[in-house]
Amino acid sequence: MQQLALENNLSETVFFVPSEKNGVDYDIRWFTPAVEINLCGHATLASAYVIFTILKKKKKSIIFSCQSGLLKVTRKKDYIEMEFPSWAPELITDYPSNLSAALGGVDIVAVYKNRDLLVELANETAVKKCSPDFTLLKATGEKIIITAPGKDCDFVSRFFAPAAGVDEDPVTGSAHSQLIPFWCNKLGKKKMKAKQLSFRGGEIGCEQLNEKRVLMSGQCVFYMEGEIKL
Repeated sequence: MQQLALENNLSETVFFVPSEKNGVDYDIRWFTPAVEINLCGHATLASAYVIFTILKKKKKSIIFSCQSGLLKVTRKKDYIEMEFPSWAPELITDYPSNLSAALGGVDIVAVYKNRDLLVELANETAVKKCSPDFTLLKATGEKIIITAPGKDCDFVSRFFAPAAGVDEDPVTGSAHSQLIPFWCNKLGKKKMKAKQLSFRGGEIGCEQLNEKRVLMSGQCVFYMEGEIKL
Protein backbone atom coordinates (compact mmCIF):
# COMPACT_ATOMS: atom_id res chain seq x y z
CA MET A 1 0.00 0.00 0.00
CA GLN A 2 2.84 2.40 0.80
CA GLN A 3 4.46 1.66 -2.55
CA LEU A 4 1.19 2.32 -4.37
CA ALA A 5 0.78 5.62 -2.51
CA LEU A 6 4.30 6.58 -3.54
CA GLU A 7 3.51 5.80 -7.18
CA ASN A 8 0.26 7.78 -7.03
CA ASN A 9 2.14 10.73 -5.49
CA LEU A 10 -1.07 12.32 -4.21
CA SER A 11 -1.51 13.83 -0.77
CA GLU A 12 -3.23 10.60 0.37
CA THR A 13 -4.12 7.25 -1.14
CA VAL A 14 -6.90 5.36 0.63
CA PHE A 15 -7.53 1.62 0.85
CA PHE A 16 -10.65 -0.06 2.24
CA VAL A 17 -11.77 -3.70 2.48
CA PRO A 18 -14.89 -5.40 3.88
CA SER A 19 -14.42 -5.83 7.63
CA GLU A 20 -14.73 -9.01 9.68
CA LYS A 21 -15.42 -6.98 12.85
CA ASN A 22 -18.94 -7.00 14.30
CA GLY A 23 -20.88 -3.85 13.48
CA VAL A 24 -18.23 -2.58 11.05
CA ASP A 25 -18.68 -2.37 7.27
CA TYR A 26 -15.13 -1.65 6.12
CA ASP A 27 -11.57 -1.37 7.46
CA ILE A 28 -9.85 1.72 6.07
CA ARG A 29 -6.24 2.98 5.90
CA TRP A 30 -4.58 6.06 4.40
CA PHE A 31 -1.05 6.66 3.11
CA THR A 32 0.78 9.78 1.97
CA PRO A 33 3.65 9.19 -0.49
CA ALA A 34 5.91 8.88 2.57
CA VAL A 35 4.01 7.49 5.60
CA GLU A 36 0.78 5.95 6.85
CA ILE A 37 -1.44 8.44 8.71
CA ASN A 38 -4.05 7.78 11.38
CA LEU A 39 -6.95 9.86 9.99
CA CYS A 40 -7.91 11.46 6.69
CA GLY A 41 -11.17 13.19 5.87
CA HIS A 42 -11.29 13.84 2.14
CA ALA A 43 -10.15 10.31 1.24
CA THR A 44 -12.83 8.91 3.59
CA LEU A 45 -15.38 11.12 1.83
CA ALA A 46 -14.22 9.74 -1.53
CA SER A 47 -14.38 6.15 -0.27
CA ALA A 48 -17.91 6.64 1.02
CA TYR A 49 -18.92 8.22 -2.28
CA VAL A 50 -17.67 5.16 -4.20
CA ILE A 51 -19.56 2.83 -1.86
CA PHE A 52 -22.77 4.86 -1.95
CA THR A 53 -22.83 5.41 -5.73
CA ILE A 54 -21.10 2.32 -7.20
CA LEU A 55 -20.63 -0.60 -4.79
CA LYS A 56 -23.63 -0.46 -2.43
CA LYS A 57 -26.17 1.96 -3.87
CA LYS A 58 -28.86 1.10 -1.31
CA LYS A 59 -26.73 1.86 1.75
CA LYS A 60 -27.52 5.03 3.68
CA SER A 61 -24.68 4.83 6.22
CA ILE A 62 -21.28 3.16 6.61
CA ILE A 63 -19.15 2.31 9.62
CA PHE A 64 -15.40 2.39 8.92
CA SER A 65 -12.80 1.04 11.36
CA CYS A 66 -9.40 2.74 11.43
CA GLN A 67 -6.44 3.60 13.69
CA SER A 68 -8.49 6.44 15.19
CA GLY A 69 -11.49 4.25 16.05
CA LEU A 70 -14.86 3.99 14.32
CA LEU A 71 -16.00 6.52 11.74
CA LYS A 72 -19.69 6.78 10.85
CA VAL A 73 -20.47 8.19 7.42
CA THR A 74 -24.03 9.00 6.29
CA ARG A 75 -25.50 9.98 2.94
CA LYS A 76 -27.78 13.04 3.11
CA LYS A 77 -29.05 13.86 -0.39
CA ASP A 78 -26.13 15.47 -2.24
CA TYR A 79 -23.96 15.69 0.88
CA ILE A 80 -21.95 13.15 2.83
CA GLU A 81 -21.69 13.60 6.61
CA MET A 82 -18.74 12.16 8.52
CA GLU A 83 -18.63 11.69 12.28
CA PHE A 84 -15.01 12.00 13.40
CA PRO A 85 -13.18 12.17 16.74
CA SER A 86 -12.95 15.56 18.45
CA TRP A 87 -9.31 16.44 19.14
CA ALA A 88 -9.37 19.69 21.11
CA PRO A 89 -5.95 21.38 20.93
CA GLU A 90 -4.33 22.97 23.98
CA LEU A 91 -2.38 26.20 24.18
CA ILE A 92 1.41 25.70 24.18
CA THR A 93 4.41 27.99 24.43
CA ASP A 94 7.11 25.40 23.72
CA TYR A 95 7.06 25.27 19.93
CA PRO A 96 9.85 25.57 17.30
CA SER A 97 11.56 28.94 17.65
CA ASN A 98 11.71 29.35 13.87
CA LEU A 99 8.02 28.57 13.33
CA SER A 100 7.17 32.11 12.19
CA ALA A 101 10.09 32.10 9.76
CA ALA A 102 9.12 28.65 8.48
CA LEU A 103 5.64 30.05 7.76
CA GLY A 104 7.08 32.92 5.72
CA GLY A 105 7.40 35.45 8.55
CA VAL A 106 3.75 35.49 9.68
CA ASP A 107 2.69 37.20 12.90
CA ILE A 108 1.56 34.41 15.20
CA VAL A 109 -1.33 35.10 17.59
CA ALA A 110 -0.98 31.81 19.52
CA VAL A 111 0.01 28.17 19.04
CA TYR A 112 -1.99 25.14 20.15
CA LYS A 113 -1.42 21.40 19.82
CA ASN A 114 -3.25 18.10 19.66
CA ARG A 115 -2.01 15.74 16.94
CA ASP A 116 -0.76 18.73 14.94
CA LEU A 117 0.41 22.26 15.66
CA LEU A 118 -2.50 24.67 15.26
CA VAL A 119 -1.23 28.19 14.58
CA GLU A 120 -3.72 31.01 15.04
CA LEU A 121 -3.22 34.04 12.76
CA ALA A 122 -4.88 37.42 12.88
CA ASN A 123 -7.18 37.26 9.86
CA GLU A 124 -8.11 35.50 6.63
CA THR A 125 -5.71 37.60 4.57
CA ALA A 126 -2.76 36.36 6.64
CA VAL A 127 -3.82 32.76 5.99
CA LYS A 128 -4.23 33.37 2.25
CA LYS A 129 -0.88 35.15 1.85
CA CYS A 130 1.13 32.71 3.96
CA SER A 131 4.08 31.50 1.86
CA PRO A 132 5.89 28.77 3.82
CA ASP A 133 9.48 27.68 3.56
CA PHE A 134 8.81 23.96 3.19
CA THR A 135 12.41 23.01 3.94
CA LEU A 136 12.18 24.72 7.33
CA LEU A 137 8.70 23.30 7.93
CA LYS A 138 9.90 19.78 7.18
CA ALA A 139 12.75 20.16 9.66
CA THR A 140 10.26 20.83 12.47
CA GLY A 141 8.87 17.31 12.02
CA GLU A 142 5.37 18.70 12.64
CA LYS A 143 2.12 18.76 10.70
CA ILE A 144 0.93 22.36 10.84
CA ILE A 145 -2.51 23.97 10.61
CA ILE A 146 -2.85 27.74 10.19
CA THR A 147 -6.24 29.29 10.88
CA ALA A 148 -8.09 32.56 11.41
CA PRO A 149 -11.66 33.94 11.45
CA GLY A 150 -13.29 33.96 8.00
CA LYS A 151 -14.85 36.86 6.15
CA ASP A 152 -17.87 34.97 4.75
CA CYS A 153 -17.59 31.84 6.89
CA ASP A 154 -16.78 31.12 10.54
CA PHE A 155 -13.13 30.20 10.04
CA VAL A 156 -10.55 29.47 7.37
CA SER A 157 -7.47 27.27 7.39
CA ARG A 158 -4.58 25.73 5.47
CA PHE A 159 -2.64 22.55 6.25
CA PHE A 160 1.04 21.80 5.69
CA ALA A 161 2.75 18.43 6.25
CA PRO A 162 6.07 18.27 4.37
CA ALA A 163 7.45 15.98 7.11
CA ALA A 164 4.77 13.47 6.04
CA GLY A 165 5.41 13.90 2.32
CA VAL A 166 2.67 16.50 1.67
CA ASP A 167 3.67 20.15 1.28
CA GLU A 168 0.08 21.41 1.33
CA ASP A 169 -3.06 19.31 1.56
CA PRO A 170 -6.11 20.53 -0.41
CA VAL A 171 -8.85 19.78 2.14
CA THR A 172 -8.11 18.08 5.47
CA GLY A 173 -10.69 16.31 7.61
CA SER A 174 -8.20 15.36 10.33
CA ALA A 175 -7.28 19.03 10.70
CA HIS A 176 -10.95 19.85 11.23
CA SER A 177 -11.11 17.27 14.02
CA GLN A 178 -8.93 19.85 15.77
CA LEU A 179 -10.30 23.04 14.23
CA ILE A 180 -13.95 22.37 15.08
CA PRO A 181 -13.49 22.09 18.87
CA PHE A 182 -11.01 25.00 18.77
CA TRP A 183 -13.43 27.38 17.03
CA CYS A 184 -16.48 26.01 18.85
CA ASN A 185 -14.84 27.06 22.09
CA LYS A 186 -13.60 30.38 20.69
CA LEU A 187 -16.82 31.43 18.94
CA GLY A 188 -19.34 29.77 21.25
CA LYS A 189 -20.99 28.07 18.27
CA LYS A 190 -21.66 24.38 17.70
CA LYS A 191 -22.59 24.64 14.00
CA MET A 192 -20.14 26.43 11.73
CA LYS A 193 -19.07 26.83 8.12
CA ALA A 194 -15.41 26.60 7.19
CA LYS A 195 -13.20 27.04 4.15
CA GLN A 196 -9.78 25.56 3.47
CA LEU A 197 -7.83 28.06 1.40
CA SER A 198 -5.54 25.74 -0.54
CA PHE A 199 -5.11 26.34 -4.28
CA ARG A 200 -7.90 23.82 -4.98
CA GLY A 201 -9.87 24.80 -1.88
CA GLY A 202 -12.88 23.32 -0.17
CA GLU A 203 -15.94 24.16 1.91
CA ILE A 204 -16.77 22.15 5.04
CA GLY A 205 -19.92 22.06 7.12
CA CYS A 206 -18.88 21.66 10.77
CA GLU A 207 -20.63 20.72 14.00
CA GLN A 208 -19.41 19.95 17.51
CA LEU A 209 -21.63 17.03 18.53
CA ASN A 210 -20.17 16.54 22.02
CA GLU A 211 -16.78 16.49 23.75
CA LYS A 212 -15.70 13.35 21.91
CA ARG A 213 -17.21 13.68 18.42
CA VAL A 214 -17.48 16.22 15.61
CA LEU A 215 -19.46 16.16 12.37
CA MET A 216 -18.26 17.41 8.99
CA SER A 217 -20.09 17.43 5.71
CA GLY A 218 -19.15 17.99 2.11
CA GLN A 219 -19.73 16.99 -1.48
CA CYS A 220 -17.79 14.65 -3.74
CA VAL A 221 -17.35 14.71 -7.53
CA PHE A 222 -16.55 11.61 -9.59
CA TYR A 223 -13.26 12.21 -11.36
CA MET A 224 -11.68 9.04 -12.73
CA GLU A 225 -11.59 5.26 -12.59
CA GLY A 226 -8.86 2.91 -13.77
CA GLU A 227 -6.89 -0.26 -13.16
CA ILE A 228 -3.60 -0.78 -11.34
CA LYS A 229 -1.32 -3.59 -12.48
CA LEU A 230 0.72 -5.18 -9.68
